[in-house]
Amino acid sequence: MLHPQAAKVMELWSLDPSPGDPDFDIETRRREALAAAALDLRETVDTVSDVDADGVRCRLYRNQSSAGLIVGIHGGGFVFGEIETHDSQWRRVANRTGWAVLSVDYRRAPEHRYPAAVEDVLTAIRWGRRTIFSLGVASGRIAVVGDSAGGQLALTVALEAPDLTAAALVYPCLDPTGSQPSYHVETGGLTATEMDWYWNTYLGGQSAPDLLGADLSGLPPTLVLTAEHDPLRDEGELLAARIAEAGASVTATRFLGMIHGFWRWPGLFDAADQSVRQVGAFLDGLTRRAEGVDS
Repeated sequence: MLHPQAAKVMELWSLDPSPGDPDFDIETRRREALAAAALDLRETVDTVSDVDADGVRCRLYRNQSSAGLIVGIHGGGFVFGEIETHDSQWRRVANRTGWAVLSVDYRRAPEHRYPAAVEDVLTAIRWGRRTIFSLGVASGRIAVVGDSAGGQLALTVALEAPDLTAAALVYPCLDPTGSQPSYHVETGGLTATEMDWYWNTYLGGQSAPDLLGADLSGLPPTLVLTAEHDPLRDEGELLAARIAEAGASVTATRFLGMIHGFWRWPGLFDAADQSVRQVGAFLDGLTRRAEGVDS
C-alpha cells in the first residue's frame, strides 16, 4: 500500500510544473529549489568548508572523529541539485554515519551533458584519495553515496575507480530504455514521462553505459535502497540481483509504501532518517570488519 505520508506528499508535489510540460522552465525550477533549501533545518557539523577538488567545487563536512570519507553525489535527474540544495542532507549523512562527506557540485545538463558529471565525480574521488589524511579523516576508506541520478553516477564511478571501500545507491536510475515493469506503473510521484525527459536532457542523443549489463564482479560492498512505489524500483532491485550473481557483496532493502524522493525529506517521511541511518549502519559494519581483520 501507499504510505499515508507518501500520499500526502504526492498531492503536494502534483501542484508543481512537471518536466516536459510546455511551460516548464529549468532555471525557474533551479531558483525555486534554492529558495526552498534556504528554509531547511541545517544540523550542526563541526567543520563545513568549500574546497576546490582539482577544479571541481565541493563542500566538505567533517566532525572531529571521521571513520572515512563519503563522496556524496546528489540527485536531481542530472539537471537539478547543487551544493546548496543538498546541504542539509549531507549534514545529516555526516552526523548519522560518522564519516566525513565530500559533496560534489558536478556539472549539470543541459549545459554539460554526459560524461561531464562522471568526469567531475572521478576527479573529486582522486582528489579525496590524495588529500584524505590532510582533511582530518582517520582512515583511507572512501565510499560513494548517491541518490537517483546520483546513484547512477555513484555506480558508474564505482566501476571505474579502484579501491573504493563501499557504494550506497538510493533508488538509482539505471535504465534509459525504461524496460522494467515498475517504470510503467504511474503512482503520481516520479513518472516515466519525467524520467524520459531527464535521460534525454542528460544524454542528448548519446548512448549511456549499460550498467545493468556491466561486469559487476569488481564492485566494492554495495547497498541498494529502493522505494516500493517508484518507477525505478525494479531496475534497482535487478541491479542488486546481478551484483549477487556476479559474486560481489550486496545488501538490498525495499522501503514499503515509499515513493521516489523520500530519502531527502525527513520532515515529510519517517523513512528518510531511517534510510540515512541504514547507510550509517552499513558503513559501520564494513569498518568494524576491516578493523577486526587489521587487528
